[in-house]
Amino acid sequence: MESNTQTALSWGNVGIAALLLGINAGLSIWLKLGLSCNLIVAALRCVAQLTVLGMVLKQIFETQNPVYIFGMALVLGVLAAVEVSYWRAKRRFPGMFMGTLCAIVGSALVVGLFGNAYALNMDPAYTAVKFIPTVGMLFGNCMIGVSIGLGTVMDALDSRRDRIEAMLCFGASRWEVIRPVVSEALRAALVPTITNMGITGLIAIPGVMTGWILGGADVLQAARYQQIILFMISASTASSTLLSVLFCASVLVDRVPMLRLDRLQFADHSASMSQEKSASRASSRLALLRSSCRPKSELYLSRNSSSVSTSPSTCNMQDQSSRRSNGRISGLELRTASKRTDSK
Repeated sequence: MESNTQTALSWGNVGIAALLLGINAGLSIWLKLGLSCNLIVAALRCVAQLTVLGMVLKQIFETQNPVYIFGMALVLGVLAAVEVSYWRAKRRFPGMFMGTLCAIVGSALVVGLFGNAYALNMDPAYTAVKFIPTVGMLFGNCMIGVSIGLGTVMDALDSRRDRIEAMLCFGASRWEVIRPVVSEALRAALVPTITNMGITGLIAIPGVMTGWILGGADVLQAARYQQIILFMISASTASSTLLSVLFCASVLVDRVPMLRLDRLQFADHSASMSQEKSASRASSRLALLRSSCRPKSELYLSRNSSSVSTSPSTCNMQDQSSRRSNGRISGLELRTASKRTDSK
């Protein structure tokens, strides 16, 4: 007979597994990587965070209160937005945290509720035992996609500054300028998700399926659950990245439209100072370009108006030339008349 009983794990088991981190610490010391302190901090954070999370989830699973369930989901979403906006981002822009929070939380909650209700057959859809773990996985993958997308947008607008300013000078609309950047950022953010979906089950057993198998569930049921989760991750990552990328591009290219790289702020103070100087030079250069070039429509109108009406200075020049020509003609006539009278 098969036994479904599992041996309870103690802190001693966790300590034995933590000894394996000595391999990482040894490599860091030997190769002088300087990662020993980061490794210790990360390990302590892992233990503390997972312990607190387990204690909180235990209480939520027992109560099944919707307020606690959605409150826990909101806390996870806020932490994901903080990770993207402050801990991972090298550059920030006004409203980055709120825009990222709305994109991640909105996409993950919509996809999570739909998937739990119709794909996982959960009634109600916010059943804590499946809703919170599912939404947590969605938040983690959305965080990665949004971070990649925002970084790509800021780098693309900065590297193509001259080209974008020239497009704006010659009458390009806001959408014409940001559309290639948005497409590039969305493509870069979705490549890891698509790659992960393509190799799942071929090289390694994914984490969700592994958890179900270790928990004693049927292997085929675990495989189907993993497939559903991957499809939900793909949808939530695409939607959250699109929303955050559009928000970022709309902030850095305003309604005028005008490129506003001066709104970017570096996490490093020295880098921020150099960025402000370059942004001021870029704004002055853009003002010079705008004053020296006009859209084709304006040039066409100015040419037509010049053909219909003339400026005062042009009229004065024409009057002076006509007076000079009239003066020369009248003088010639007088000399001719005087010669005639003398001959008579």
